Amino acid sequence: MKIFGLLISFTLFFFSPFVCQANYDSNFTRQPPRPLFIVSHGRSNFLNVHVSLAGKDHMRVTYITDDKHVASMVEYGKRPKKYDRKTSGESTSYRFFFYSSGKIHHVKIGPLQPNTKYYYRCGGHGDEYSFKTPPSKFPIEFAVAGDLGQTDWTIRTLDQMMKRDFDVFLLPGDLSYADTHQPLWDSFGRLLETLASTRPWMVTEGNHEIESFPIEEHISFKSYNARWLMPHAESLSRSNLYYSFDVAGVHTVMLGSYTPFDSHSDQYKWLHADLRKVDRKKTPWLVAVMHAPWYSTNKAHYGSGEKMRKALESLLYRAQVDIVFAGHVHTYERFKPVYNKKADPCGPMYITIGDGGNLEGLALRFHKPQSPLSAFRESSFGHGRLKITDNKRAHWSWHRNNDEMSVIADELSFESPRASSHCRRSKSF
Repeated sequence: MKIFGLLISFTLFFFSPFVCQANYDSNFTRQPPRPLFIVSHGRSNFLNVHVSLAGKDHMRVTYITDDKHVASMVEYGKRPKKYDRKTSGESTSYRFFFYSSGKIHHVKIGPLQPNTKYYYRCGGHGDEYSFKTPPSKFPIEFAVAGDLGQTDWTIRTLDQMMKRDFDVFLLPGDLSYADTHQPLWDSFGRLLETLASTRPWMVTEGNHEIESFPIEEHISFKSYNARWLMPHAESLSRSNLYYSFDVAGVHTVMLGSYTPFDSHSDQYKWLHADLRKVDRKKTPWLVAVMHAPWYSTNKAHYGSGEKMRKALESLLYRAQVDIVFAGHVHTYERFKPVYNKKADPCGPMYITIGDGGNLEGLALRFHKPQSPLSAFRESSFGHGRLKITDNKRAHWSWHRNNDEMSVIADELSFESPRASSHCRRSKSF
């Protein structure tokens, strides 16, 4: 019986991409799939280096080593090759069918000064990296892209992001598209390391991170949770699948579309408590990020976020969230401020940005005629920029990367709804 189970597991392991693709809506047409861009191991002993925010004045450095004896330790300082501080951290590893990960190190360093470049080295030896901490006050700029994958489109998105500086990257789910093929997680980490080691990457999970089978591998999000440790403990969340963080004057909630969210769930209770604690004098802007969009006029995955919208939308509205980012649908679409499926100047602006560069191609078919709630929609790969200027004003731009050079295809300067006396109201939790 055990051998039979292993045979089934083996079959699922190698044929899972076909299983995953069969779950998608067949009623829409994608561009031809893009081939995977596999990044080889290289000679470095330190792999998949990336940084993320980890509470007030702290950053978390994550790296992977094949050598199990390498210490979970980061040395850092403000000058190249001059490390006057050293911090130890923790490590983990995991098995997935026949795959064994390397030693995954997570080291939380700080306190750090804002808007400052730090040089760092992992494990006591090896290459030197550097990152810049975000500013402590406005202006601040976020880069945003979902459903990245690892294709030539992904490379173009990352290259164009690197051409212009930003402070924090937001990724609303579907990272590596490994879909149980664990070496693709390693390749993905190597692909983005040049960028992810220099600016904090804040991510939430998508459906491609679930990676579970009912027979042998029934623990969901094993790879994601091991590799992408986010500040859930720092934000008093009991799950790495949803959390929040503050940077400059912005409070961001990263929500989980694939973990319970009904009114009796831990996520709902956590979100309710988290939003109640937000001090809009200290963090006047409030942003939410999730994978499955609550509003979309594309035929792909239509209505996939509806249950979550019904459960949580009123919480975001009462908290006066300014903007909501989602992925999942491989297109770009910006909505006017909306609440409960109606135009509402006091509601959040919803943006679907699931066009980072995945191998499945673009979702090309929209419902017609275009809804009056939908302000702009286009099926092209690209990324977005949210620059918050001060307590009230911000600028959003979407950069299409189909062209040789990044082109701003959609942009909008806007004010927070809270700037309007009509929208000012006390919390009613």
